Amino acid sequence: MEDLKKFEGGAAYMDGKYVPIAEARVPVGDWGFTHSDVTYDVVHTTGGAFFRLEDHLDRFHTSLDGYRLDPGVTRDEMRHILGRCVVLSGLKDAFVAMVSTRGVPTVYGSRNPLDCKNTFIAYAVPWVDVIKPEVQERGAHLIVAETPRISPKSLDPTLKNYMWRDFTRGMFEALDKGADTAILIDQDGYVTEGAGFNVFVIKGNTLTAPDRGALKGVTLRSVLDLAPELGLEPVVGPVTLEDLMEADEVCTSTTAGGVMPCSRVNGRIYGNDRPGPMSQKLKDLYWQKHREGWHMTPVNYADADNPFAVAEPA
Repeated sequence: MEDLKKFEGGAAYMDGKYVPIAEARVPVGDWGFTHSDVTYDVVHTTGGAFFRLEDHLDRFHTSLDGYRLDPGVTRDEMRHILGRCVVLSGLKDAFVAMVSTRGVPTVYGSRNPLDCKNTFIAYAVPWVDVIKPEVQERGAHLIVAETPRISPKSLDPTLKNYMWRDFTRGMFEALDKGADTAILIDQDGYVTEGAGFNVFVIKGNTLTAPDRGALKGVTLRSVLDLAPELGLEPVVGPVTLEDLMEADEVCTSTTAGGVMPCSRVNGRIYGNDRPGPMSQKLKDLYWQKHREGWHMTPVNYADADNPFAVAEPA
C-alpha cells in the first residue's frame, strides 16, 4: 500500500515514477529549461471530477504535434497518469498539468533538437486562481499593456507554451500602475489575451471573443457554449481597443479560475465598478454546470491503479 501522506502537498510523475511535488525536478540541461522548448496543458478537478478532460488532452496533442514533440506516452497512458496523480494527492479541487519538454540532448552542447529525448511530466497540486478570489469578487482591474503580443508569425498563440516575456512585461506594467493584470494587443491594434487567460466583451446581446493572437481556451469554449442559455449571441471575431473600451462588460476566462469578471480597464469603470450582471450570470452558470456533471469525469479515489473506475459501494 502506497504511503499517501507524502503526496499531501501534491503529486508528480517524472521519469516513469510518482514523487511528491516537492521532489519533482527538471535537469538544468533540459531544453525545456534552457530554451523554453516545452509545451503543456492544464486541466482542473472540482468536487473530485475532471472538467473537460478530453478537450484538454485534444489541445495538448495539438500542441505536441505543432512543436514536433513525442513524449512516448499514449493518450490512454496520459489520462491514467493524470488521474493517478490526483488520487495520490487526495485533492478534490486541483490544478492538474501535463507537460512535455524537448529533453536533455544526448550529445553535450548539441543544437540539434533531434538529439533530445522528449519527456512527459504530470502533476496535481491544490487549486490555483489566476486572479485571486477577492479580486474576482470586486471585479479585476486591468490595463491594456504598451507591450505588444508576440507576432503569431514567430510564435503560434494556439499552441501552449512558456514563452511569456511579453506577458511578464505587461504584468509589470499593470503592477506599476496599481492594476491587477494586463491584456495585450497585437501590432495591428487588435485585442488578443492576457497572461494565462482569455478575454471577451459583452455589448448588448452579443458576446465577442478575439479571433487572433489568443489560445483557444477550453473555458472560453464553455463560455461560448453557455452564452445562448443567457440570451447572448456568441461571436468569435476581431476585437479592437475601441470595442474593449466601449463594451458594456469585460470578462476573462481560464482553467485556473473559471469565468472571472472585470470592473475596470485602463481606469475606465464598467457598470457600478463591480462585476457586470451578464458576466456574473455566466460565472454562476459555469459553476452550476460543474455541479450538474456537465463535461465532468469523476475520479475514483479508492484505487490509485484505477483512477477512473467506478468505486464499489462501501
